[in-house]
Amino acid sequence: MEAQPIFDYLVAKVGDAVYDFTTANTKDPYFKVKPDKWLDVARVLRDDPELRFDFCNVITAVDWLKQNRIDMVYHLYSYAKKHSCVVKAELPRDKPEISSVYSLWKAADWHEREQFDLMGVQFTGHPDLRRIMLPDDWPGHPLRKDYKEADSYRGMPTTRPNTLELLPMFDKATPEKRNPPKDAADE
Repeated sequence: MEAQPIFDYLVAKVGDAVYDFTTANTKDPYFKVKPDKWLDVARVLRDDPELRFDFCNVITAVDWLKQNRIDMVYHLYSYAKKHSCVVKAELPRDKPEISSVYSLWKAADWHEREQFDLMGVQFTGHPDLRRIMLPDDWPGHPLRKDYKEADSYRGMPTTRPNTLELLPMFDKATPEKRNPPKDAADE
């Protein structure tokens, strides 16, 4: 089934919980879901015999700083039906929260934890929502567009000098080191 018939079928099943089917200016057509209806729609996507989306391929998020929102993006695939769909949910940036789909697709476990860690999205109902890449006490969420990294963490610097600038051959003060004279053996 193609994206448009999937969307039309869902509208017949769940009504206005899904909306705004889009194909323009995008590689993957998508539709939006109301965040408070997401778990119900996800259950239909997985369990309906016409859809059977049995695999949650990836969950990611996009920070729209100027629009003051975070979009959750779900890529789903059906091995049984050989079709896919992309679902988006718009969340308020100040309190991004959406139901976890871990109970439906176990692959969502680490995807949701990654978005919690790096974007600050809360997944209600997730059984083990904790940071996956950064320490538990890390300040902020590094993939947010307004994130400002601290100069240090627990007394350790968080930035490093450019490695190329540490090499003598790139030392600006001594141009002869950049292009050393050739040896007679080199010729």
